[in-house]
Amino acid sequence: MNGRTYRIGIVGTGMIASFQAKAIQAMDGVELVAFHGRNDARGRELAAEFGCASYTGYDEFLAQVDIVSICTASGAHLEPAVAAARAGRHVICEKPLEVTTARVDEMIAACAKNGVMLAGIFPRRYNPATRLLKDAADRGRFGRIVFADAYVKWWRSQEYYDSGAWRGTWALDGGGAMMNQAIHTIDLLLHVMGDPKTVRAETRMMAHSGIEVEDAGMAMIEFESGAMGVIQASTACWSEQGHPAEIQICGTTGSVFITDDRFRVWDFRDKLPEDDQIRAEHGVHAAAGGAGAAVPAAIAFRWHQRNLEDAVAALRAGRKPLVDGAEGRRAIALIRAMYESNARGGEKVEVR
Repeated sequence: MNGRTYRIGIVGTGMIASFQAKAIQAMDGVELVAFHGRNDARGRELAAEFGCASYTGYDEFLAQVDIVSICTASGAHLEPAVAAARAGRHVICEKPLEVTTARVDEMIAACAKNGVMLAGIFPRRYNPATRLLKDAADRGRFGRIVFADAYVKWWRSQEYYDSGAWRGTWALDGGGAMMNQAIHTIDLLLHVMGDPKTVRAETRMMAHSGIEVEDAGMAMIEFESGAMGVIQASTACWSEQGHPAEIQICGTTGSVFITDDRFRVWDFRDKLPEDDQIRAEHGVHAAAGGAGAAVPAAIAFRWHQRNLEDAVAALRAGRKPLVDGAEGRRAIALIRAMYESNARGGEKVEVR
């Protein structure tokens, strides 16, 4: 253990950079010291807002920090991560770690070679309901799991995709509704279920124009455990408030439906004394839109804060973070297999 204060610098100056800065400033034992980005004016604006420095030179930026948090476009994560690792700086990277498994593997290898941490951002793993669901699965409360499904039926306007030239491109966005919006829920599904074995998928562009990637898709999954699953993801499902993301786990002795961070169903054949309290404290008691379902900026930063706190705690304790490189890779491998299946006309594809 160590009690040092870690200096964190953020690469990128977009919406998620500001979002992460708020999370970092709410933490103990760390200091936000710098932003790095190509847009000097925006960098200086963020630096003034958060009381730190701004650099356009990456080497100069790296000299000021212990941890680099990468908040650039998805397909521009590899290069700053590798440069940070070579400089001996620890790396925290927004989702997805990169847009292909090959690029993720390069990041993992660079961090391992240089003895630095690589941590990914999957904040939904850190809410209390997720921990309860994972614990129930690990304890075998579901019996044999039959179905494990994920649904993300969100809305993004045409203006959202038009707001940046990188949005909706394969090179920098890495995909559409599956890779960018549903990846959090897909990661949560894999966190509970373990590795997928095969997938069949179809993706389409239904409601937007001028983008290369899907705004709607569905997939059928076979997990290594033998369980089956369905994933539906879209940014073409309009709702004023937004539909919450949902995971449904159904087994021979139990079923749980988790709606964002609340349980819509918590039902087991073999009752435990804490079940009533779990439903009371973590159940869905009021209809509400999902976090970020209609407006990306509406997401609260508390889950991000927990994610970042785990990464820093891992450094202090000399352990792996909950979301290390290998964990961050799993959802990307599944989503890339979906895209491959779609390209092959819906053929069954192994997840690698």
